[in-house]
Parts: sequence; structure tokens; C-alpha cells
Amino acid sequence: MNSTEGYYQQHIFFCLNQKDPGRKCCFAGGAEAMWAYAKERLQALGFEKRCVRVNKSGCLGRCSEGPVLVIYPEGVWYTYQTQADIDEIIEQHLIRHKPVERLLLPMGENS
Repeated sequence: MNSTEGYYQQHIFFCLNQKDPGRKCCFAGGAEAMWAYAKERLQALGFEKRCVRVNKSGCLGRCSEGPVLVIYPEGVWYTYQTQADIDEIIEQHLIRHKPVERLLLPMGENS
């Protein structure tokens, strides 16, 4: 076994933070369903076993821009609304290594 076998090259963190009713949060924006969808899609494509790990996260501090996800080690932040957005992030960012400009969040003080 070589030194990188079995380890992930990228981690996708989906904020699943849930706030009190009436307060904006990623959970209320459908983040849990999109997390499950991304995990399923990447498994179907064979990525999760090879190099990409889909993770749940607590609050990532960008509630007003949510729902949000961040991909490491690049530190690229995205917002999304639909499964098509998740498909585009997978296709463009993970497969073609090109950011999805229309879904990018700007780097902030806490990013």
C-alpha cells in the first residue's frame, strides 16, 4: 500500500446548521437533501471511494449566503439551490478542475 492509498484528496463540507424557526440557515435551505444527493452522485461516479469525501458540517458562518458548501483543500466556497447546481459543481470543479463562477461565494474575512 502506498502512502496516499485510502486517503481523500478533497473534502466537501455541506453546512447543515439548523437555527430557530424563522432564522435563515442552510438546513432550512434544503442542505441535508443536497448533501445526500451529492454523496449519492459521487458514489455512483466512483469518486467517493477514490478521492472525494462528502462531509456534514455545523455552521460555517455564512448563513446569509446559504445554503453553502466549501471544498478543501482548495478552500472554494459555493452556494447552491438545486440538484442541477450540485451536478455542475461535481462536473466542473471536481472532474474538470474549473470553478463554477456563477455559484462561487467571495472570500470573506472568515473564509
